[in-house]
Amino acid sequence: MPVTVTKTARIARLIAAEINARPEQANAAIELLDGGATVPFIARYRKEVTGGLDDTQLRTLDERLIYLRELDARRDTIIESIRGQGKLTDELEGKIAGAVTKAELEDIYLPYKPKRRTKAEIARERGLGPLAETILSDRRTIPSELAKDFLTDEVPDVKAALDGARDILVETFSENADLVGRLRNYMKDRAILRAKVVAGKEEAGAKFSDYFNHFERWAIVPSHRALAMLRGRNEEILSLDLEVDAEDTAAIKPVERMIADTYSIPANGGAADSWLTEVVRWTWRIRLSLNLSIDLMTALRERAEEEAIHVFARNLKDLLLAAPAGSRATMGLDPGIRTGVKVAVIDGTGKLLDTATVYPFPPRNDVRGAQAKLAKLIVRHKIELIAIGNGTGSRETERLVADMLSDMSSPKPLKVIVSEAGASVYSASATAAAEFPGLDVSLRGAVSIARRLQDPLAELVKIEPKSIGVGQYQHDVDQYRLARSLEGVVEDAVNAVGVDLNTASASLLARISGLGSSLAEAIIAYRDDVGPFRTRRDLLKVARLGPRAFEQCAGFLRIPDGTEPLDASAVHPEAYGVAKKIVSACGRDVRSLMNDGSALKALDPRVFVDERFGLPTVRDIIAELEKPGRDPRPEFRTASFADGIDNIKDLKPGMLLEGTVTNVAAFGAFVDIGVHQDGLVHLSQLADRFVKDAHEVVKAGDVVKVRVVDVDVKRNRIGLTMRKDGGSPQPPRGPRPADSNQRPRTQTLAPKPQPAAQGAFGAALADALRKK
Repeated sequence: MPVTVTKTARIARLIAAEINARPEQANAAIELLDGGATVPFIARYRKEVTGGLDDTQLRTLDERLIYLRELDARRDTIIESIRGQGKLTDELEGKIAGAVTKAELEDIYLPYKPKRRTKAEIARERGLGPLAETILSDRRTIPSELAKDFLTDEVPDVKAALDGARDILVETFSENADLVGRLRNYMKDRAILRAKVVAGKEEAGAKFSDYFNHFERWAIVPSHRALAMLRGRNEEILSLDLEVDAEDTAAIKPVERMIADTYSIPANGGAADSWLTEVVRWTWRIRLSLNLSIDLMTALRERAEEEAIHVFARNLKDLLLAAPAGSRATMGLDPGIRTGVKVAVIDGTGKLLDTATVYPFPPRNDVRGAQAKLAKLIVRHKIELIAIGNGTGSRETERLVADMLSDMSSPKPLKVIVSEAGASVYSASATAAAEFPGLDVSLRGAVSIARRLQDPLAELVKIEPKSIGVGQYQHDVDQYRLARSLEGVVEDAVNAVGVDLNTASASLLARISGLGSSLAEAIIAYRDDVGPFRTRRDLLKVARLGPRAFEQCAGFLRIPDGTEPLDASAVHPEAYGVAKKIVSACGRDVRSLMNDGSALKALDPRVFVDERFGLPTVRDIIAELEKPGRDPRPEFRTASFADGIDNIKDLKPGMLLEGTVTNVAAFGAFVDIGVHQDGLVHLSQLADRFVKDAHEVVKAGDVVKVRVVDVDVKRNRIGLTMRKDGGSPQPPRGPRPADSNQRPRTQTLAPKPQPAAQGAFGAALADALRKK
């Protein structure tokens, strides 16, 4: 037990430093997580315990806790392995205990790691260990002469003896943990990643043409370029190599000098030193260069994947927390040309009321019939919103609807272009089949489009996060890490908003803290059998939902018209006593106070602090009573696409348009301007200032004004700018360093000349668009 406590305390100290918190805060959060509490619950209802750690800090803590515990488990395994070999010393155990990364730990373990019979072991078995040791320790010797004393039947000549001694020293040099660590750090700082096209693959790999002869420093390769090159290698289009000191013309390279210096081997010594220098070169070329290159390529992939997952997670969060249009009767249109436009009508609660398929486009061209059918549905169901999917046929469908609405009397429905991302996945899913068992798959997509306009969060939780399509290279990254990160984003988003206990779907309830699919289904079953929940406490009557699950979920579930007014708020049932004291101090009824919180502003929160609930919780309760069940999402707003701009061919440089941000990547933001192809606002074009991170300026779902800078119809690429100067490239951040040995941040050999009209922005656009 004391060992476990020590490990937890050490882990807490490490994580605290990383998340800018105190060790006791991290330790408290770890205890809560280990006790089964979720991140949303801890962030919202245990602020006193953790000292106010937010959900971002807690997510990082949770991820690092997993890594560091895996590291500790591996550390224990290594110690037991070395102890079993009888080779564990206090000094070695101290080094193992001090390792802070898995790579460092494996470096230390390498000499003791059980392995297949190596050349060095065979050489030792043949009695060549003393030969290697003598040459290394006594530089006065002449290796070729000394080797004659070690000839046997198994070592027939001097060459065989010296080769065996070399194999022993190569293993000794390459298993020196301190040396390997220093060489790895040197490579991280100086290595160049070089990409080349595989001979004969130029035509087949045209999409990777920008990397056919490309190199840049390993340390600064951005995520999207790294993943693009790695994909090119996996598809056998590109070869990737790491080079270090390739241009250094010294007789012995710096990396080799590092090895030689570690063993005090001078550059211009006697025969032994000369022989040892060749062993050093052999060690680097045959063993260390290869091993460290593999390490760095693995680290590059992990680094690129981490950034790609981070980008995906941020975009997903923005999409999930996009503004809901609200509980209004909505018509969903899933555009189609030949197969027709699928129509679904839902009421304000999302219940399906009607469906149809209309055929306004070739080959039927039944424009009038389609418009008449849509108009009839609008009038019959008092439609307020029309959601049009943004896939193929979107602009044609929007024009059809616009023409129809122009002939209708007011009030007219508001038409909105809605992202179809993931709608087809939902349509064919078991969830959709369970919701609409008798409905055609194609019509389910129209239902999803309509519902995601009413409430994006409630509908998108039904789709596997990876299928929503707001990431970069999502299929190339570690799928477990991606899924874990995205699940956390969905959980945080759902719990930040909260759900109506009596109307939420099983998919939505399953994301609530402490529930999951099984308990969500149990809640639905109880609702169907008994009727709507009147109080949160009724949850305890649900099969298998015990006090622990109730504690975790209750605060995130709302009952707007229940018996207990506080059940409509985010106040946790455990704090109702404090809430009622606050209400009593105002001299008002709970319901009247929740509709008019002006009396709360005069209260001193400190008066209501007690042993269990501190100032943070009291302040949260007062804020919640002021605006009970407040939705953190922004107000609903839509982009207005320009009339007559329906196709990329309609675009001209200089046009000022309005659009919706669909995706934010490391190199910029993609914007839907209504022409079936998103345009790119490159990082350099997002603002009239230097922008390091696109998320500083925009997020998915934002409505923005953009100006067209570049249109490439042949390659279906659109360059946009949000800069007031119309897209002039940003000035460099500062002068290039005077050090002539410093490489540019990114280099491409034999670059293709850029057209003058395209300029610096065009080059950036071409570099970025190929990675989407």
